Amino acid sequence: MKRIYLLIVLGFTFAHAQTNLENKERVKVHGVLDNWHKAAADADFEKYFEVMTPSFVFLGTDASEYWTRSTFAAYAKPYFDKGKAWKFTRIERHIYFNYDRTTAWFDELLDTQMKICRGSGVLLRQNGQWKIAQYVLSMTVPNENSDAVIKIKTPIEDVQLDKIKNLK
Repeated sequence: MKRIYLLIVLGFTFAHAQTNLENKERVKVHGVLDNWHKAAADADFEKYFEVMTPSFVFLGTDASEYWTRSTFAAYAKPYFDKGKAWKFTRIERHIYFNYDRTTAWFDELLDTQMKICRGSGVLLRQNGQWKIAQYVLSMTVPNENSDAVIKIKTPIEDVQLDKIKNLK
């Protein structure tokens, strides 16, 4: 009976320790993402780009917006240089980890100049630091307005679809 009790106590202790570790990593990931958004709002180009992996990819709200780190930096630099990039404020965020907490993925709702947007992405722990590997930004569309948005998008995106299909 004492062995069973001891095993139960050890099990709970281990589970509690794992939860604490995950919570500490979750706080770090929140910090990286919040500071990344703040760097954009402050137009701090160096801080913004230093938390990205070398293979970082940004997927923007337009279908043509697939940027590597270098192409995104080239696009963003003029905005940062003018002292006005963009301001994304977290409304809510959910963070998840793989089994050994070397990869995190998240989704977030944001208050932006485009109103409510959704961000999602992946972070990798490299040399003890979390780095953003991918970020996807999407505008939200209320369901009751989908038909109106589709009408606006159709002529523009039909042209984009033809170009994309002809590239293959």
